[in-house]
Amino acid sequence: MKIGNIELGERPVFLAPMEDVTDIGFRMLCKRFGAAMVYTEFVSAEALVRDVKSTIQKLTIADEERPVGIQIYGRDVEAMVEAAKIVEQAGPDVIDLNFGCPVKKVAGKGAGAGMLQNIPKMLEITRKVVDAVKLPVTAKTRLGWNAEQLVITDLAEQLQDCGIQALTIHGRTRAQMYTGNADWTLIGEVKRNPRIHIPIIGNGDIKSLEDADRAFDTYGVDAVMIGRATFGCPWIFSRKELTLDEKIDVLEEQLRINVERIDEYRGILHTRRHLAASPVFKGIPDFRQTRIAMLRAEKVEELLRILEECRERLKN
Repeated sequence: MKIGNIELGERPVFLAPMEDVTDIGFRMLCKRFGAAMVYTEFVSAEALVRDVKSTIQKLTIADEERPVGIQIYGRDVEAMVEAAKIVEQAGPDVIDLNFGCPVKKVAGKGAGAGMLQNIPKMLEITRKVVDAVKLPVTAKTRLGWNAEQLVITDLAEQLQDCGIQALTIHGRTRAQMYTGNADWTLIGEVKRNPRIHIPIIGNGDIKSLEDADRAFDTYGVDAVMIGRATFGCPWIFSRKELTLDEKIDVLEEQLRINVERIDEYRGILHTRRHLAASPVFKGIPDFRQTRIAMLRAEKVEELLRILEECRERLKN
């Protein structure tokens, strides 16, 4: 599979862009364990244009994580075009347009999945961004706004006509948020459409490489994207089973990378969310108190001490 000139191999599995999740340390580890492509946290076009420092910092990428995409969202055509130009200067391999985020602070303001209520503007943004940059432009969206507006079959063709070079489809509507089951049947229908010639990437309820294999086999997608199942679990992309010690070592490494690449405060903030969600610690009795301690830790040494205590408790 290819996006533009980027060779991604056969049946590639991608890391989804997620706010407060896909920081640089996590991306580098996911890449090491086999993610064919990773994405930064999604970035507000308006904040980029206003030169907000915390948003600009999200554009930092490392050569070790390539190929990497930077995803932007917004509802204003000019801001999205200007943001795409700023992103291009950061040197990602792909610029992705977020037309799928369902959360109220994004979709409720007409951005992300909110664009599903204004298809003409979505298409205008797409056309103008494609025209404004030289990098491959891709898009991510959902099946539609709700069950009565399942627009993805026609929308996929329209977005392709605007010049995108790949499309990711999350198999839910905006109204579903992350509830219920992802419906892959429409994703498969888009892929089977003889008029579609760009890669179709499926997303939703993929919790393992075995799930990804089934999606490839059943729906014929070109790539599969994993989102929430990666929390605290960058090794999900690996066919090799890691030992408990190896997994905790990886989480400690993620902490160190984030502190080194971002800063201590934000590096810890990002990492402790992964630690609290990681399936590694499910065997610890009364983990709730330990989880709270993880979420309150403000120093690297404190967090490492908690992790080492968890290691010992899991061994005993």
